[in-house]
Amino acid sequence: METPVFEEFDPASDCDCPGCVHWRRVIPYSSSSGPVGHPAALTQALGFARTGGTPMALVLAAAAGTVLGAGQSVPAVSATHGPARPGIRAGDEPDTPQGGQAPLHGPGGKPAKPGRPGAGTSTPTTTRAAIINRAKKWVAAQVPYSMLAYWPDGYRQDCSGFVSMAWNLPGNEWTGSLGGFGVRISREQLQPGDILLFHNPADPEKGSHVVLFGGWTDYTHTSYLAYEQARPHTRKQATPYAYWTHADHYAAYRYKGLKEAASGASASAPHAKATRYPGAAYFGPGADNAYVTQLGRLLVTRGAGRFYTSGPGPRWSDADRRATQAFQRAQGWTGPDADGLPGPQTWSYLVGKEGRDIPGAAAGSPGSPGSSGGNGSSGPPGSPGSGASSHGVPGYPGRAMFRPGAHNEYVTRLGVQLVKKGFGKHYTTGPGPRWGEADRRNVEAFQRSQGWRGGAADGYPGPETWRRLFS
Repeated sequence: METPVFEEFDPASDCDCPGCVHWRRVIPYSSSSGPVGHPAALTQALGFARTGGTPMALVLAAAAGTVLGAGQSVPAVSATHGPARPGIRAGDEPDTPQGGQAPLHGPGGKPAKPGRPGAGTSTPTTTRAAIINRAKKWVAAQVPYSMLAYWPDGYRQDCSGFVSMAWNLPGNEWTGSLGGFGVRISREQLQPGDILLFHNPADPEKGSHVVLFGGWTDYTHTSYLAYEQARPHTRKQATPYAYWTHADHYAAYRYKGLKEAASGASASAPHAKATRYPGAAYFGPGADNAYVTQLGRLLVTRGAGRFYTSGPGPRWSDADRRATQAFQRAQGWTGPDADGLPGPQTWSYLVGKEGRDIPGAAAGSPGSPGSSGGNGSSGPPGSPGSGASSHGVPGYPGRAMFRPGAHNEYVTRLGVQLVKKGFGKHYTTGPGPRWGEADRRNVEAFQRSQGWRGGAADGYPGPETWRRLFS
């Protein structure tokens, strides 16, 4: 299979000496075993070898010896100049010439309406979820790059047209005007849906570029998921911050028309750091950390309580995977985007309270009332949840109210009723509004008194536990 062009790039070397510049040009791909030390040290040797001098292997060995010092028995190609990643393209950023400001275009590439938009025009309201979902449509369609052509949605198929589309602007902007539709933010405030913009006023077609920020790829925040329009077509890939080259010229912007009410974030949100994606390494089989607990609790508030028979807790489980996948599918994502492992976008939606909640499970589906398992709210006839759901029991507030860290009136009400029923022996104080181990053990004792065992008697009140307790 032919390797796609411009799928990924190596960041350019920090060194701009003639030797490094030459090396980047003559060696188009990185490899895991490249030249040692400074590339300039090999420039003359490589030229000599090409003209019939010393064999290449000896030249490389000699050059390596010069760089590493005499007496070191190190293979000539045992290290690389800078980080080398097999299969990743090296060189400058993609060639991304762009068109100017223009109105939306209709069929046949004709302007849909007269005039042209400009900075300061209306900014239709939108959400982060809508921005990313629009960007994903172009990624899925692999829209070809062009500074002249227009996609059927009316937007120009270059980098600035792509962002104009994602931000749902009333027309096609360019890198010189996009900043007028946003507000400057810091690197620490970046969230999915923001942009990184570089406009070169001296020569707008040289270096100017704009990408859509999709979230940090790990806790170091040195790399992020970029959605961008570049040759040969729209792509989504991990990108070093701020961009492969000219990184110091890129500025972060947040769309002025962003509807922040759901997430509570703003252009100067001081709590942005507290909700940042910790990285993929914190989730998946074998993970055991506080972020798994936080993920589970966030998922429960979005309707995933039925997937947990206990917890959520710090140890990653299949319940976390199924709950995460259910949330991802609720957003309309499929395939790798709904693999049950939280990426930066899934995390952003959860902490920002964006996107759709998990719909109620159909009867008989995994984790639904009437299916096996289910935290005291499902199972065979006679067990908790037989014929009931959290929405069908008067007064039952849902499982999210009874989890480690919960603090609400329903915990108090539950505890008082347990004492009335004779199941309060584990309380040393209270009952009170903060969920504790005493609450769990008392609920478990009541569930066992109903003849339930295993996951049906986990100490967390499902709707059937609640119905019987208050009947």
